[in-house]
Amino acid sequence: MSEAAADAALPATRRGTRSRAPSGRAARWHERLIELGLAGAGFTSILVTIGIAGVLIYESAGFFREVSLAEFFGETEWTPLFADNRHFGVWALVSATLTTTALAMLVAVPLGLLAAIYLSEYAAPRTRKIVKPALELLAGVPTIVFGYFALTVVTPTLQPWVPGLSGGNMLAAGLVMGFMIVPMIASLSEDAIYAVPQSLREASSGLGGGKLETIRRVVVPSAWSGIAAAMTLAVSRAIGETMIVAIAAGSQSNFSFDPREPGQTMTGYIVDISKGETPTGSLEYQTIFAVGLLLFVMTLVMNVISHRLSRRLRAQTRA
Repeated sequence: MSEAAADAALPATRRGTRSRAPSGRAARWHERLIELGLAGAGFTSILVTIGIAGVLIYESAGFFREVSLAEFFGETEWTPLFADNRHFGVWALVSATLTTTALAMLVAVPLGLLAAIYLSEYAAPRTRKIVKPALELLAGVPTIVFGYFALTVVTPTLQPWVPGLSGGNMLAAGLVMGFMIVPMIASLSEDAIYAVPQSLREASSGLGGGKLETIRRVVVPSAWSGIAAAMTLAVSRAIGETMIVAIAAGSQSNFSFDPREPGQTMTGYIVDISKGETPTGSLEYQTIFAVGLLLFVMTLVMNVISHRLSRRLRAQTRA
């Protein structure tokens, strides 16, 4: 039978399907274009990160030609704008950054983890579908709103109860920043807990374990790699937060870990100098790149720790 006759003998639907089917070469080109597009998106993000690091390093080199690393990391006084008595001890900024971050994590970790456990283990499916998106919407509130809330509501509320609390203080900034980070920890931790196989829960119940004991001894340890990664990413988010600490923590750079006192964080200092009053190219202007480079390194280290910790804990769980 000829090819034309064989084609005519086929049903109309099969003939149409075969005529519409792309050839093998066209399908391969399709896949190749998609692969190139995805690779281009990935390389673009890498190149942007390398470009940011390159600019920070290049601009910071001019600063470190004038200020030694021993002075930068060895002093605790930060007064680069003083003409007669300039000091470049970055620990004054780092101490405020670490203080507000620690306060934020003290609030965010327990609340976020408890919210994740409730949504995954106790909430009804309908409740989960409503509460989780509502919780994630909280992460979309502009941080400047949180900053003014800390300044105008939280600080006046705390002052009668906390002796010596300044108008601008690290306590209110850290507490409000913790509430801002709760949705991040809750959402990521809930995803990790929800992904624990149901068979593990059933096995624990079969051995006589109650609901709470199953969560404490089986579910949370099995999901700990994702929970730990969520906490580490939350620390990076707190370190890099800008508007809350710039508004509520004050602009006085002191080497202090007392949350009642005002403190200028690394991001708060960058905002303060970037207002346009400092001459471009001056040593004072270059300090923002030196501080930004240190901030970049700190967040990069936290992200690397999060990635490695997640991989190690996941490997231990599988073993």
